[in-house]
Amino acid sequence: MNSEIIAVGTEILLGQIINSNSAYLSRKLAELGIDVYYHSTVGDNPNRLSQMLSMAISRSDIIFTTGGLGPTVDDITLKTVAQACSKRLLPNKNIIRDIQSYFKKKGLRRTPADAVRQASIPRDAAWFRNTVGTAPGLALKHRNSLIIMLPGPPRELNPMFENYVIPYLKRRKYAESRTLVTRTIRTTGLVESAVNKKMKKFLSISGLVTVGIYAHLGEVHLKISAKAKNPKAAERLIAPIERKIRKILGHYIYGTDKDELEDVIGRLLQKKRKTLSIAESCTGGMVSDKITDVSGSSAYFKMGVISYSNKAKEDLLSVSKETLKRYGAVSRPVALEMAKGVMRLSSSDVSVGITGIAGPTGGSRKKPVGLVYIAIARGKKAKVKECRFTGNRKDIKQQTQIAALDLIRRELYR
Repeated sequence: MNSEIIAVGTEILLGQIINSNSAYLSRKLAELGIDVYYHSTVGDNPNRLSQMLSMAISRSDIIFTTGGLGPTVDDITLKTVAQACSKRLLPNKNIIRDIQSYFKKKGLRRTPADAVRQASIPRDAAWFRNTVGTAPGLALKHRNSLIIMLPGPPRELNPMFENYVIPYLKRRKYAESRTLVTRTIRTTGLVESAVNKKMKKFLSISGLVTVGIYAHLGEVHLKISAKAKNPKAAERLIAPIERKIRKILGHYIYGTDKDELEDVIGRLLQKKRKTLSIAESCTGGMVSDKITDVSGSSAYFKMGVISYSNKAKEDLLSVSKETLKRYGAVSRPVALEMAKGVMRLSSSDVSVGITGIAGPTGGSRKKPVGLVYIAIARGKKAKVKECRFTGNRKDIKQQTQIAALDLIRRELYR
């Protein structure tokens, strides 16, 4: 079964919002064994949408539209689809009751007339309840295609798809007996080209199992995808490939699927019953922020200090004036004294000091923009890592954050 997704909305074409719906639907449809062949975006223009629908009907078993179902003038999807399928719009009493109930809960006695217009749907169309908003989802068979219209806001679309559209597709045998399962292997510490070189033989395999490589800032992810009759069977296909990849990449792998570095660090700190503190300069608290994104982090995270100025480094962390004068704020000795200083303040087991030049100003020939020092101390032992990052200010800060988190992870594995 093949499908395509048409996102409707001029705001998407203008870049005012990101089209996350198509990505969400593609993931969900893959799990149902429904292949997605095309993604399209069209503005709030009936003629162009009509042309796109005509093409979609000629080539796809299922067509999903997102957006354009609301009560305003620029919500054109419903009317355009009805015209393309030569269907009259007729009021549906059950949808009217749903819309009226929605506004009563909002404390309004009268339901706006514009909202009630959303209850007029094409003859013979099935409809899906909107538990968050007012625009119902719709399914309409036309020729050899099924057209499914979904609202634009993800907070409305996602629960509607999960609760109503998936069961609808399964009941009518649109969802295939095969399912697609994907395992994401997350790595950091190697650039994409290095991972690609190590993974070449896996990236070329085809058939029921495939492997893809995806680069992110500071990370590279490998996705192993397998098609099988059920999730357990797919997992069995994935397992031997994953084992081989793990053997090659080893400690560069920090987690799988939805794991984040901060999650892995949190689990390690709790398992080893260790505490952590961080002193940051160029990252401005980004690393501490990531650590505290994890629920329950108060059990192991003791302190985060943002010592941006030299005076703060001296007053808060006891970095010596002599060290700052001799080596400069961005140096190995200062990063080390920052780590030791925050350890003394917090009495933590592990501490980190970060200093660097995020740019775009402040660099020199000897100390260019992107130069970063990350120190980590544990007990009486300490070490410093020198990093040289490229990109704009935000990129450098984010790469520093990832490198610091990875340094903590590796230390905790010892």
